[in-house]
Amino acid sequence: MIKLKRTRAPWSRVVRKMGVPLAAAACMAVATLAWSHGDVTPQAVDTAGLAPLGKDWKPENPYRGDAPAIKIGTSAYNQNCARCHGIEAISGGIAPDLRKIDNDCAALKDAAKKAACIKEMDDYFLTTVRHGRTRNGAVYMPPFEGTMSQEAIWSIKAYLETRRDKPM
Repeated sequence: MIKLKRTRAPWSRVVRKMGVPLAAAACMAVATLAWSHGDVTPQAVDTAGLAPLGKDWKPENPYRGDAPAIKIGTSAYNQNCARCHGIEAISGGIAPDLRKIDNDCAALKDAAKKAACIKEMDDYFLTTVRHGRTRNGAVYMPPFEGTMSQEAIWSIKAYLETRRDKPM
């Protein structure tokens, strides 16, 4: 009986040695992608210094153009919204670009129509932030009512109005 010596391809030793580290690196890469979205737990917003708005939700942004509200809204946006909607409201593609939320209103020439459009966009913004967005059972945006006060939500809208794609 003739015994044949079994030989392995030269690269097989490398694959055996690198297999575990490569698998570990792949797992870490996938985990990094999953965690790169950041902590999506809503963060508290300090609204001290803003005029209290009361218990009933305002139908329009009461802080439009208010410098202290814009400053608070900037911080609140960065803590709660930027993860999905992008730094300085410039979307990276995960969620809508909030600089464009009022674009249709900016193009209107008639003052009454423009005011009605802005009111409608305020209502859309408020409803979306308060109740979130769900599609086919998947949560695309969590609801913030009960987590953020209306002062915090409207201050974020005041900030976003300074970031508009098209000025009013």
